[in-house]
Amino acid sequence: MNIFTGPLYFIYKIVTAINLARELKETYPDKNFVPVYWMATEDHDFAEINHVNFHGRSVVWEQDVQGATGRIPTASIVSAVIEYQKGLGISENAERLCRIIEEAYLEHDHLADATRSLVNTLFGEYGLVVIDADAPEFKQQFAGIIAEDIIHKHSHQTIGKSSADLEEAGFSTQVNAREINFFYMTEGLRERITEEKGTYFVLNTDLRFTEEELREEIRRYPERFSPNVIMRPLYQEVILPNLAYIGGGSEIVYWLQLKANFDFYNVTFPLLILRNSALVTDESFGSKLCRLHIRTKDIFKDTGTLQKEWVVGHSKNTLNLSDEKNEFQALFEKIKLRAYKIDPTLGPSSEAVKARLQRALNNLENKFIKAEKRNHEGALSQIENLRNKYFPGGGLQERTENFGLFYLKYGDQFIAELIRHFKPLDFKFTILEP
Repeated sequence: MNIFTGPLYFIYKIVTAINLARELKETYPDKNFVPVYWMATEDHDFAEINHVNFHGRSVVWEQDVQGATGRIPTASIVSAVIEYQKGLGISENAERLCRIIEEAYLEHDHLADATRSLVNTLFGEYGLVVIDADAPEFKQQFAGIIAEDIIHKHSHQTIGKSSADLEEAGFSTQVNAREINFFYMTEGLRERITEEKGTYFVLNTDLRFTEEELREEIRRYPERFSPNVIMRPLYQEVILPNLAYIGGGSEIVYWLQLKANFDFYNVTFPLLILRNSALVTDESFGSKLCRLHIRTKDIFKDTGTLQKEWVVGHSKNTLNLSDEKNEFQALFEKIKLRAYKIDPTLGPSSEAVKARLQRALNNLENKFIKAEKRNHEGALSQIENLRNKYFPGGGLQERTENFGLFYLKYGDQFIAELIRHFKPLDFKFTILEP
């Protein structure tokens, strides 16, 4: 639900879904495949979605709100819309994006409706369906599982075991199942449900239910029960059985923890597809790498490592002491043997001296490289500028930059080019250069 679509990976996920549906249609022409964008309208972490980075600055929707983000009124977003539009400048693409943003956020009363409008404007021609699952009709289909899981705590048991098995196999788990994995949700409220001695409480409220009262509440008002991150995937697949789920790396990992819970409730578990990732460059990107003699894949290394490797590779001097370290190692073995013959207890003292001398050699080697860096300040500055431009804050561009930066330059063609180049089943990082 990020305002103004947030970081680029929001766009990339949707493009991946659209292209996967297209590829499957080509492969299985007798079947139809529909790309779906699931809006996380029930999440309550407003601070996660109330800002966007644009032109190196942050545009923030300032508001003190609680409850499901999809239900937040858009009346107070006007100043954030104006701030975002200021950064667009004056051009035909800027005017079009201004209109799209205004129509989405200033002509709809709630964030869910605004987001649906924005996404439909950008992707409607590609057949994308937008789902807002915060609806009584959808929740009614899930009501049986809501009651069963809150009262008998099945997800806590099954997911706890799956998580333990994954950790034993060497994987880091992303989420932890609670005993009860649902929130109670009304206007301005989304609070966890807990249980103590057969009574069910809604945290930070005076609400409490007996088991019978809880079952009746779920039967009459299923829309008041909101799944957390553990149960939302199951909810997705119950109301909209899915061929594939497309997500980022951490999302794919936490879905792996949920398979046993799907089995317990006899719900088909979808294929898990890692979304496409991309780096959008400008006309000078390739030529700069060529002039600096940097391989494309090396630009993904952190700045310090890349600069060090560049200096070592381009220096006319020998900057490493590897040969000397090997000679030192052989010499020290002789010293160690002599010390042992004199007194076996001198072994630890010999090792301590060796460790100190190794550190001294490493420090000297670093000084060689540091001194040589001063002889290549121009090239190293270019490397740093390249990294800062395409990896803002040291991270991937797609986790920081907003699509508006590229819409200004390419207009609707930007998304069209993503759709032309993304290969959902290729599982490679895409670099787009004009």
